[in-house]
Amino acid sequence: MTELHNRCLDTFPEWLKTLATDAQDLSALLVDGGVPDGVRRLVAGGLNYLFKSLDLIPDGIEDLGYLDDAFVLRVAAAIALGEAPHLREANPAIGHLANDAKLVSDLLGKDYARLEKYVVGLKKGAARGRTVDEIVGDAAVLRAFVSELGGWSASYAAPTFSRDEKNLVKLQSFLSAKLPA
Repeated sequence: MTELHNRCLDTFPEWLKTLATDAQDLSALLVDGGVPDGVRRLVAGGLNYLFKSLDLIPDGIEDLGYLDDAFVLRVAAAIALGEAPHLREANPAIGHLANDAKLVSDLLGKDYARLEKYVVGLKKGAARGRTVDEIVGDAAVLRAFVSELGGWSASYAAPTFSRDEKNLVKLQSFLSAKLPA
């Protein structure tokens, strides 16, 4: 087993355990008036992804179902910091998540650029009848979204993630097949 695979197998279970907290930490950026709208849209797209019924890896798939959600939040954080580096000081959690994106990049290799493009495209998407523009532009929709996110976070139960290298192969295969070119 490679060192990269060992790091992934050690780290991914932790990401699944902290997914709800990570989402809550990122949601703070949505209500912070000092965060540029472009960054807020990017973060809103990443958080709204949690509610998509058809995401890259269906949530019900044991061991893998929520890893794509964890990946999307980390990639969104990394792109957001690229656009607004000052956020690292104001919200240390975004810096931590952005740093984690390096492991995603290492695992996905050439497919990482496709994941970045996908995450940026989430700014134009919708979930549960709610667009990113509505989340960012309408105070009532934002309040409802943050409340729904809080409810999701409170009810989220981290799935298991078996320390099996086959899970990494399946994960890479899913993402390679499902990410748009």
